[in-house]
Amino acid sequence: MCGICGFVSKREIKLAQLKEMNDTMYHRGPDDSGEEIYELAGGYRAGFAQRRLAIMDLSALGHQPMHSDNGRVSVVFNGEIYNFQDIREELSDYSFRSNCDTEVIIAAYLKWGIGCVGRFVGMYAIALLDRESGEVYLVRDRIGKKPMYYWLDGENLVFASELKPIMTCPGFRKKIRKDILSRYLYQQYINAPETIFEDVYKLEPGAVLTFSEGKAETRKYWNIKEAYHRGKKNLVEDYAQAKSELKERLKKATAYRMISDVPLGAFLSGGYDSSLITAIAQEHSREPVKTFSIGFHEEKYNEAKYAKQVADYLGTDHTELYIDEKQMFDLVESIPMYYDEPFADSSQIPSMLVAALAREKVTVVLSGDGGDEFYCGYNIYENVAQAQMLDVPGGIVHGICSLPFMRGIKGKLPFRVRVIAENRNKETKTQFGASNYIVRAKKMVRGGGQSLPCHYEIESGYGEDRWQIRRMLLDMDTYLPGDILCKVDRASMKYSLEARCPILDKDVMEYSFRIPHGFKFHKGDKKHILKDIAYDYIPKELLDRPKVGFGVPLDKWLRGPLKEQLLAYSEKDYLERQGIFDAEYVSGMIRDYIKTGDGGPATGANYSKLSWSFFIFEQWYQQYL
Repeated sequence: MCGICGFVSKREIKLAQLKEMNDTMYHRGPDDSGEEIYELAGGYRAGFAQRRLAIMDLSALGHQPMHSDNGRVSVVFNGEIYNFQDIREELSDYSFRSNCDTEVIIAAYLKWGIGCVGRFVGMYAIALLDRESGEVYLVRDRIGKKPMYYWLDGENLVFASELKPIMTCPGFRKKIRKDILSRYLYQQYINAPETIFEDVYKLEPGAVLTFSEGKAETRKYWNIKEAYHRGKKNLVEDYAQAKSELKERLKKATAYRMISDVPLGAFLSGGYDSSLITAIAQEHSREPVKTFSIGFHEEKYNEAKYAKQVADYLGTDHTELYIDEKQMFDLVESIPMYYDEPFADSSQIPSMLVAALAREKVTVVLSGDGGDEFYCGYNIYENVAQAQMLDVPGGIVHGICSLPFMRGIKGKLPFRVRVIAENRNKETKTQFGASNYIVRAKKMVRGGGQSLPCHYEIESGYGEDRWQIRRMLLDMDTYLPGDILCKVDRASMKYSLEARCPILDKDVMEYSFRIPHGFKFHKGDKKHILKDIAYDYIPKELLDRPKVGFGVPLDKWLRGPLKEQLLAYSEKDYLERQGIFDAEYVSGMIRDYIKTGDGGPATGANYSKLSWSFFIFEQWYQQYL
């Protein structure tokens, strides 16, 4: 687990400057660093750098950049190839010098070319230079567990695990993409391939970028839609078989992720996903697995007592920490340093706290991420199923409200009826919600009418008529990598902690698409088959309860201790000078919110979400611009 950065450029970038770029990611790899610059054909020079968090082969033999024995290939790599030992057995003709997965990447490339990435099982962001072909490849894992940013500046390429190295690169100009801001304010994150800056992109999950002779081309070697339709053609109709085979794949995926030369543990919230992964890990371990959870003194948010019950039942070495509001609040200031792009999912704060707790005892943790998206766990999936059943009558209501003499009636309709009636865009059918949030998000940005849509207008491309499944696929493509995995990566790497997700194993993900949807959402029971496997390890009464999740009192903070800072960010004169937001509108909206909790006269809605997104953007802006 590391941070990587580098360039392929005709511009003069010195080794000391590359080192400065690399050292902005010290937290990602405090154990070692390496920076090198190579002369290439056509007047190009390539720079490769890495900050190392040593997990496998702790010796100096794991140092990066790493080179092939014939000098043809150089690599920097962030992540883990879990099946590297299996691949290594197929590469007996290569003379290995280390026992780490980085060298297996080099040997696999020399034998199979860049198509070797299709053989990798893991989480990874890879930069590879082939001196023979003159090509540089950037690769990102299938689901986007590991980040990869890149800046295209004419015939020059700069890449990095985070934005900080790119911002530090000589010649970089921080030009904000205003067209992405309304979507960010609404979604609270920026999804690939977009970033906050012009000409800077995130490499999409499951993609390879090839840079040659000043030109970049990207292609997908794996994607959600194709994997889903492949699986759908080969469904496992027998429930007992599906459960048994999924269970075996989860066990294998967890065993892969327990390979480590440093201490390993698991996040344990007491919910189904983390409890199941912990139980499987305990089954594979000769000693009690170290588990970690945080608790809240507010009873309605506190899941720590349930995590403790699961830990006691499984016999893990459990550590819990009860946190108060002040401990969460104290982390607000550090958000832009480690989330170096505007990111406003407030659960990042408790995520950082549990990562800090785990890092006191381990360097690697297992997590249950992915269970909700792949097995129908979120409450929104129930709402989506209901909305599809009401879509036809909703269309009738919409038609009636469009009649000239009936237009005034829409505002008098109950909220739920209005939402269904307004949901007419076939590309966003599963993304319904309060339209006034979208209206306000667009109004907040100067020239907001030119913004990208706040929703992802891509749903028909999935080729799936069932809204519930379509929304799950959409979340796998957007919310999971753009929000959840970004949150966990930055929160864990803030403390030089590696987080591994067995449910996001390639074989587990692909097998999930072979499981009939009725096995996942069975008579209203979400995650049915995953729960059934968990019951093989843990009594139902310890797990069967409503999902709580992390709670952060945003409204209390923004209208309390953060009020003066929020007011300062929304001063008309300041916003006019900044030139990004509509100064008149935002200034009035924030003041209305602080006074009443809503965003304007008679809205009756809490606008803490939009206000927090705005606050986080301005906090980031102060840090970097």
